[in-house]
Formats: sequence, structure tokens, C-alpha cells
Amino acid sequence: MGKKRKVDKEKIKVATKMLLEAIGEDPNDPRFDRTPERVAKFWDEFLNREPQINIKVFEENHSGLVIIKDIPFFSVCEHHLLPFFGTATIGYLPKGKVIGLSKIVRIVNKLACQPQLQERLTDQIADCIYNAIKPKGVIVVTEAVHFCMAMRNLGGQRTKTVVSTMRGDFHENHALRSEFLGLISAFSP
Repeated sequence: MGKKRKVDKEKIKVATKMLLEAIGEDPNDPRFDRTPERVAKFWDEFLNREPQINIKVFEENHSGLVIIKDIPFFSVCEHHLLPFFGTATIGYLPKGKVIGLSKIVRIVNKLACQPQLQERLTDQIADCIYNAIKPKGVIVVTEAVHFCMAMRNLGGQRTKTVVSTMRGDFHENHALRSEFLGLISAFSP
């Protein structure tokens, strides 16, 4: 899953200098001595943070819910190029196969390491897990703070966005969905 992105650091440096000028700053001011290099390094590290992921699948006849809760992620809003961060909680109902738990964390991080929308990220996580192991169902809930809202004081600095998506049995089976929601709230701090 995924490959290393080619990041043109020289273009990022030029663009950073242009941005500083555009917002009324002098890019030659000593405060910004290494800012273009730091911005270029950040984007290269961020976009290539998570290595190639080999999704490990195990044959297992477990019949109950598997829930991985509060997986932290960091991303960048594609509309403003400002950070958003939060947690993902994933549940799935296996059908003869389970996925390595650490791989689920890596999937979340890999999909978040790009300009992204929280809604798309939530769907991509669900699709990736669903396609990898073909479970009876998958449910993903993400909760995040968006700097594009917080920094402009739209709704306050603590406003969170919650997005959910479901695949398979979670759509039709209300008891299964309720079990998932009950389990994730029962273990909340």
C-alpha cells in the first residue's frame, strides 16, 4: 500500500519565500533564515512518514467484534493546507480472517499523510480494511480538530468534527452497531 512521494524541495523553498512576501514579510529577515528549508523538509517527512505497508492477514475463526480505539492521526486539510488531527476508532466483524493490529494503525497513518478531507479519510480506512479481509462488516469513526476552523475562531478552538462510515453488516444490523457504540463509550476516559 502506497509508495514514496517525490517532493520537489526546491519548489517548496521558492513557494515559501513567495508566501512570506505575499503576507507582507521579508523572506530575508533573520527570523526566516531557514524557514524555506524547514518547510520543504516538513513536507517531505510528512508525505513520506509512513513506509510501504504490507497488510498482514491471519486465518482466524473469531466471531466477535474487533475494535481498535483511539488511534491518533495527523493530516492536512486540502482546502487550506492547515493541520487537522484527532483519533480513529475502527471496528470490524471478522469472517474467517483478521488483520494485524499494528497494520491497522499503519493504515490510518498512511492514509492521513497527505492533503486530505476527514470524510474521505474515514471512507478510505473502511474500504482498505474491508477490501483486505472481506469481513462481515466494518465501521470507522474519526474525531478531529481542524485548524482551518480553530485558527479563524469558527466555532471555537475546541470544536471537533466526528465522521462515521459503515460497510457490510453495520448498515443493516442495528444491534451490531449499538454493540460497537456501547463498547467504545464504555471504555472512554
